[in-house]
Amino acid sequence: MAAAAATTPHSLLLQPRGEPGRAVEGGRHFLLTPPLGPCRQDLAERGVYNFAAGPATLPLSVLKRAQAELVDYHGSGMSIMEMSHRGKEFDAAIKKAEADLRALLAVPDTHAVLFLQGGATTQFAAVPLNLCAGPSDPADFVVSGSWSDKAFKEAKKFSAASVAWSGKDGKYTALPPFDAIKQNPEARFLHICSNETIHGVEFKDYPEPRNKSGILVADMSSNFCSKPVDVSRFGVIYAGAQKNVGPSGVTVAIVRKDLIGAAQPITPVMLDFKTHADNASLYNTPPCFAIYICGLVFEDLLAQGGLAEVEKKNAHKAGILYDTIDASGGYYVCPVDKSVRSHMNVPFTLAKGPDFEKQFIAEAAKEGMVQLKGHRSVGGVRASIYNAMPLAGVEKLVAFMKDFQARNP
Repeated sequence: MAAAAATTPHSLLLQPRGEPGRAVEGGRHFLLTPPLGPCRQDLAERGVYNFAAGPATLPLSVLKRAQAELVDYHGSGMSIMEMSHRGKEFDAAIKKAEADLRALLAVPDTHAVLFLQGGATTQFAAVPLNLCAGPSDPADFVVSGSWSDKAFKEAKKFSAASVAWSGKDGKYTALPPFDAIKQNPEARFLHICSNETIHGVEFKDYPEPRNKSGILVADMSSNFCSKPVDVSRFGVIYAGAQKNVGPSGVTVAIVRKDLIGAAQPITPVMLDFKTHADNASLYNTPPCFAIYICGLVFEDLLAQGGLAEVEKKNAHKAGILYDTIDASGGYYVCPVDKSVRSHMNVPFTLAKGPDFEKQFIAEAAKEGMVQLKGHRSVGGVRASIYNAMPLAGVEKLVAFMKDFQARNP
C-alpha cells in the first residue's frame, strides 16, 4: 500500500527535478524543504535571464523553496495559499517576515512595518491622507521622473502639494543639489522617489526635510532592500514588492509610529495606516502568498550577509554594464548623469537608431536575454538588474553588447 501511495499522481504533483524527495509521515506525503542560501543561476537551469523592470526575476533558491512547500506547507497538509491568515502557520510566517525585514534594514522600534495591498500607487493617496490635516495642508515633492510625477499629481487631490524641484526640462536625467530644492518650511512632508524605474535615476544620499515636522517620505519601490538605508531619517518608506523582494500583490510600508492615527476624516479605512498598524497587517485577508515569498527573499538576503554585501554585488554588476556602455565610443548611450545612475535600472539607446534597438532586443531574446525593451514612454533599451539578477546574466549581456557592436559597426 505504501508503495502504491508513493506513486499516485497526487504524490508526484509538482515533484521538482533535482530536489530532495518526498517524505512520508503518518501516511501523508510532503516535499522536503531545501535550505535557502546563495544559489547560482545559469542559463541552462531557467532558460532565460529576465531583465524585466517588474514583476522581476526572483532568486532561484526562493522559487525552489516555494515549489517544495507549495502543496504541503510545513506538514500542515495545506498550501499557504489555502490556510487561514489568522492561523498559527501564517501568523508565524508574517511575523518572521517582519522580523527578518527589521533585521535587514535595522528598522528602529519607532517605526511600524506594514504589509499592504494596492501597490505603491495606492500610497500616492495614502501618504497625504495620513500626513496632511486637510486639502489645504502643503506638501513638497521632488519630481525626478514618471513615478514621482504621478505621486505629486495624486497628492494634489488630498493636499496643497507643490513641486519643490523638477527634472522634466532635463528629461529626468539628473537630480538636484539638495540646496536647489525649494522647500516650504510649512510643508507637512518632503516626498522623493529614491529610484526612478523608467528613467534610471537613483538618489545616492537623501535630502534633509526643512518642514517643521522633519518628515521625509520615499517611494523606494525599485531599490528597496538593494542597499542599507538609515530608516530613522524617514517618516514613511513605501515600496511595491515586485522589483526586489517578492511578487506583485504586496506593498511594504515602514511608518514612523507618531505619524499614525491622525488621518483625514475622509480617509478610506484601507488607506488609514492606523487600520493596519492596530491589526498587525491582518485587518482583512492580506496577500498571503506574496507576503510568504517576501519572507523567503528576506531570509535569502540575510543568508547572503545582509544588505551591505548585497549592495557590493549590485554595484559590481552595474559597474560592468555602465563601463561597457561608456567604453563603446558612443555606440551605446546612457543619458543619465553618472553621479546618479541607478544600480537597479539601466536605460540606454543605440546611436544607430530605433531600428537597431529593435534588432538588438530581438537578437538578445534569441540568446536568452529577455524583457530588455525600454519603457513605452521613453523607448530604447532598459536592463533591470535587481538583487536576484545573477552576475552571469550581466556578464552575458555585456558580451552580447560587444559582439552586437562588432557585427553592426
